[in-house]
Amino acid sequence: MPEFLVEIWSRYDDWFWLMAIVSVVTLVLSIVLVPLLIVLLPADFYAERNHRRRLFEDRPLLRALFLLFKNALGAVLFVAGTVMFFLPGQGLLTMLAGLALLNFPGKRKLEMRFLHLPKVLSSINWLRLRAGREPLTF
Repeated sequence: MPEFLVEIWSRYDDWFWLMAIVSVVTLVLSIVLVPLLIVLLPADFYAERNHRRRLFEDRPLLRALFLLFKNALGAVLFVAGTVMFFLPGQGLLTMLAGLALLNFPGKRKLEMRFLHLPKVLSSINWLRLRAGREPLTF
C-alpha cells in the first residue's frame, strides 16, 4: 500500500471508522424505514384532488410541535438520502420520504418531478404491491 495512504489512514482512522458506522446505520435504517413509510402512504396521497385534513388543527400548540417533529424528521431523512448517494443505501427513495415530510414552497412540484422518474415510481409501486397496497395515483 502506498505510504501516503497509510499516513492518511493512520491520521484519520477515527473518522473512517465513524463514516463506516454511519454508513451501516443509514443502510439499515433506510432498508427498514423507507419501505415502511412508502407502504403506509395512502394511494391518493399525491393525487391532485386529495384534500387531507390537518392533524391537530384545533390545537395550535400540538400542531406546532407535530410540525416541528415532522420537519426535523424530514430534514434528517433528506440529508441521509443525500449522503446515501456516496454511501450504501436507498438514496433517492430516502430523499423522497424526507421531502414528503418537509414543508416548503414548491414542495409539490419537486415531489412530482421525483415521482415521475420511471425508476422511482416503479420502485415505489413495486413495494406497495408487494405489501398488498394499491399503487400511487396522481
